[in-house]
Amino acid sequence: MPDLASYAVSDGNSRGRAHAEPRPKVRSEFQRDRDRIVHSTAFRRLEYKTQVFVNHEGDLFRTRLTHSIEVAQIARTVARALELNDDLVEAVALAHDLGHTPFGHAGQEALNQCMQGHGGFEHNLQSLRIVDRLEERYGAFDGLNLMFETREGILKHCSPARARELGEVGQRFLDDRRPSLEAQICNLADEIAYNNHDVDDGLRSGVLTLEQLQGVSLFARHAAEVSAEFPSIAGRRRVHETIRRMIDAQVTDLLAESARRIAAAAPAALEDVRSAPELIGFSAAMAEENRALKGFLREHLYRHFEVLRMTAKARRVIHDLFGAFVTDPRLLPPQYQAMADAGGIERATADYIAGMTDRYSMREHRRLFAVSEF
Repeated sequence: MPDLASYAVSDGNSRGRAHAEPRPKVRSEFQRDRDRIVHSTAFRRLEYKTQVFVNHEGDLFRTRLTHSIEVAQIARTVARALELNDDLVEAVALAHDLGHTPFGHAGQEALNQCMQGHGGFEHNLQSLRIVDRLEERYGAFDGLNLMFETREGILKHCSPARARELGEVGQRFLDDRRPSLEAQICNLADEIAYNNHDVDDGLRSGVLTLEQLQGVSLFARHAAEVSAEFPSIAGRRRVHETIRRMIDAQVTDLLAESARRIAAAAPAALEDVRSAPELIGFSAAMAEENRALKGFLREHLYRHFEVLRMTAKARRVIHDLFGAFVTDPRLLPPQYQAMADAGGIERATADYIAGMTDRYSMREHRRLFAVSEF
């Protein structure tokens, strides 16, 4: 591992694992975390979970898995340039969406509605629940027994009420303290990844057009550069070259602004980071361009009638499945029936549905509601 800044997370200053284990022989502790995440069942399921477009809509659209890999790539680049722990950021990036439901945000919203009065549902809390409790791979403990800082990075936000239930990992939300710089990097790498690949997928699908995007400064500026430098290219090559430059501009800005903030705050140790304001961020100009891009995507992609048709169907599938299982717990697989006996039928049902891929949830829906499946 390259030399780390004094305020970076390391094996030496970590708060460690909930269950003590022998140190890894040839890996760092955070490399071990990354490897455990990659080998988890929840990680494999991300291949068939929606980002924006439902998996079966096309083979080339992003899924939660490819999104997570893109986040990890961006986060590692930023962390290494700032002399931070790139193994930790890779672990957090690969794990941050483990708790996502099928059908993306539409599935999360539907499951949260179903869970009102029963603790609600939020995907980053579910990601933590998966790595802390639901994965079953080791004889000595439930979950993956990840390092504290990996778990902290997965938990991006949390209400005070839920924070009190989570113990040490939730305490920063009550004390108004910040997570590690590595965790802060993952938040912004996530934003860079999904904003830019949603543009790409939106164009590929035909829901967005190049003409519409000329009204978005971040896209238009780099599209003009591409046209000037490569006047003969068109189609997908032109789109890829433009989006590549958009990502580079955002990463370059993030590095410069974060380095400036770190130098001004002059943290000497990890605890100084926790008591400082957010030190990883965009310049004011880039933050404004990102807000404009988000607003454009919200209006023209996420609220497009074709996307809304998919999400309406997704919500119906989630509501139907939840109602069926809660009404008759015998319809659940045996392990979830046992979980219902221990922790309540609603939470067990939410765990089951959240773990489904898009295609598995549709198959379960057909099994329960389609007459032709008898």
